[in-house]
Amino acid sequence: MKAARAFQGASPRSCDRCGAPVLRQEVGNRAALKVIADAESIPLAQALRLVEPNRLAWCLAILHGGGSELRWQCRGACGHGTVIEHRCPEGTPAGRRPEGTLW
Repeated sequence: MKAARAFQGASPRSCDRCGAPVLRQEVGNRAALKVIADAESIPLAQALRLVEPNRLAWCLAILHGGGSELRWQCRGACGHGTVIEHRCPEGTPAGRRPEGTLW
């Protein structure tokens, strides 16, 4: 029997490549997805226009304890914010951003 994984919620960080603020979380219990989403919540209609086969929209649920959690996009009016999987801006150099750089 496997030990239960401790819940960690969405962790605010910076993108390793472009430096943008993002949220990182493993979503799911059995076949977890490693999600890196833009930290800024956007309207659901705007998020749905940005969805692609490999770019999903996520609910950003604010928890009672003060943290946040990424959840699969709710089917109805859930009241959560919506975030989209992060994509670095075009022209961002490939590879990891060297420590201390401003690009």
